[in-house]
Amino acid sequence: MSRKRWITAPIDKDLAAQVAENHSLDPFTALILVSRGITEYEDVEDFFDTDFSFCDPYLIADMDKAALRIKRAIDNFEKICVYGDYDADGVTSTALMYSYLSSHGADVMYYIPDRITEGYGMSCSAVDKLHAQGVKLIVTVDNGVSAIEEIAYAQSLGIETVVTDHHMPGEQLPDAVAVVDPHREDCNLHFKDWAGVGVAFKTVCALEHGDYSEILNEYADILAVGTVADVVDLKDENRAIVKYGVAKINANPCNGINALRQIAGVSDRALNGVGITFSLAPRINAAGRMESAETALKLLLCEDLSAALGIAEQVDNCNKQRHISENEIMEEAVACIEADKRLKYAKVIVVCGENWHHGVIGIVAARITEKYGRPSIVITFDGDKGTGSARSIEGFSVYDAIKACGDFLTHFGGHTMAAGLGIDRENVESFFRAINAYALSCEETVPTLMLDCKLNPAYINAQLAESLEALEPFGAGNPQPVFGIFGVRITGIKPVGDGKHLRISFTKGNTQFCAMKFSTTLKELPYREGDTVDLAVKIDKNEFRGEIRASVQIKDMRFSGIDEDKLFKSRALYEKYMRGETLTCHEARFLTPSREFLLGVFNFLKNYGGWQFGIESMLVRTNCPAENLCKMQISVDVLCELGLIRQERGIILFDGGGKKADLSASAVLRDLAMQGSEH
Repeated sequence: MSRKRWITAPIDKDLAAQVAENHSLDPFTALILVSRGITEYEDVEDFFDTDFSFCDPYLIADMDKAALRIKRAIDNFEKICVYGDYDADGVTSTALMYSYLSSHGADVMYYIPDRITEGYGMSCSAVDKLHAQGVKLIVTVDNGVSAIEEIAYAQSLGIETVVTDHHMPGEQLPDAVAVVDPHREDCNLHFKDWAGVGVAFKTVCALEHGDYSEILNEYADILAVGTVADVVDLKDENRAIVKYGVAKINANPCNGINALRQIAGVSDRALNGVGITFSLAPRINAAGRMESAETALKLLLCEDLSAALGIAEQVDNCNKQRHISENEIMEEAVACIEADKRLKYAKVIVVCGENWHHGVIGIVAARITEKYGRPSIVITFDGDKGTGSARSIEGFSVYDAIKACGDFLTHFGGHTMAAGLGIDRENVESFFRAINAYALSCEETVPTLMLDCKLNPAYINAQLAESLEALEPFGAGNPQPVFGIFGVRITGIKPVGDGKHLRISFTKGNTQFCAMKFSTTLKELPYREGDTVDLAVKIDKNEFRGEIRASVQIKDMRFSGIDEDKLFKSRALYEKYMRGETLTCHEARFLTPSREFLLGVFNFLKNYGGWQFGIESMLVRTNCPAENLCKMQISVDVLCELGLIRQERGIILFDGGGKKADLSASAVLRDLAMQGSEH
């Protein structure tokens, strides 16, 4: 994982104390609210409102037309098709709309396009299929607002369409009976950021004359899964939807979600927003990624628990296949990146492969961005046609970058942090150069980690964990709080879970505490007993045999006392050199290690027989200042070049025992010397 810049949110402690007093809140709860800008009296009250008032669905443009047309189709027993999407939002939207219409006597079917063969949204070929089956009305969910040609084609065949969508409309709306999309310019609402399933929910509520209670009682669990899965901000109505949904999931979920909980191994615990994010949503998504989203849809619609358990196993197997495929592609992609320094140190990584699974390249792009700390685009080719998925870091709009290079693409779309594209093989090199030239013109950015506040470990207790629970549900727009604990000393490291995880003991002053570092083995941990470190942690409530304790999980960890500004500046200089950019004389001289410095690095690696914990930890172990990161990395490159060490998968292996090397043979040192000379 790449190093992140930690940013602690500014907090007005006096204001937090006032908020706590005004609303009878725990001080820690109030502190988090203030750190996130929730300070006005009404906003705080709304945040904790247990009797939330949903807005009138008829305030959404065209909702009256949509409800009227759907009611007519029900009454006249016209054949209706709910046209969905293959992701979790689309599947839950389809399940909700189909189930409601079916329960109200409609002649209704559903259609979800195949991710690989059909792609997103409506298609004329799908319309032909529906026409052949006698469909008279299409109701789209989680798509349709951009289907101008397809809806016109359906109209030419005598099929009318009601669009319910949450994506941004283009300059032209489709010529449908109704286009229910809160992002229409003529839709003036105080809140409009629903997921697709949220817009389907509002539509169904309109069919119920605005009665939310019955719809929530029936579908809140499905609603919550789709809302969380689509990563919309959990604010206003979305927050209320997920709160109702979490309660239903834990009390009386539908058979499909009940079965999925059992198969996922989380039926014995209360789930929250985070539990939905990691246990339920990925499995619903996996069906559409790996096989058919219809399997997940059938699970949500299943009326028999034993049958649902069988379908849930199929969905779970899709998720296991997704993991396997994802890991295989990730391994191939990283091998490509590590073998090409131009790619490894590019401002925007663009990595390509043959016949990589379309359904997982977005996940792989996210993992590459996390690993290398920069925007990435993963492209899979089938013949000469490529499909790509992009992910970014805060401060860099990958959509704007791709748009600036649109001439090299067949199509593209997305938003600031994620995007998709199509590209011909012959244009990849030109696209790579263009997007990296664009990135070089942008302000330098590094990955960031937001801390809600600093925390004295003496305050870690059950009361703190319970006070944080009041902020649930957590998700996009309301993430689980992250605390910074600074200057703690490691007193013990214990492998747990067959060595896959670590329980680490710490002390600060008279306070001792333990924290879990998941998915990290002892060999992978660059820290030792006695090291002084800073921690970024999450704190959960853990209940065991009636006793409540605070459970601490390490989200990030770093050595204490390192000058971050100098470290990032030094790393940026090294990467500039590795990209082949021209250096100033001063930069080249600063990068160049002295003979003594090189010898020190050589002796360090000789003493340890190599090194597997990265350059930053070498700085700490050799007591080097942060600004020498670039110089130490150059030293490693020179020693590799001279055959004294070698690197495999980020691990330095020492090969220099008894060997002699002539520094003048180093092309790196010669190049730096030339760039550092006065012209």
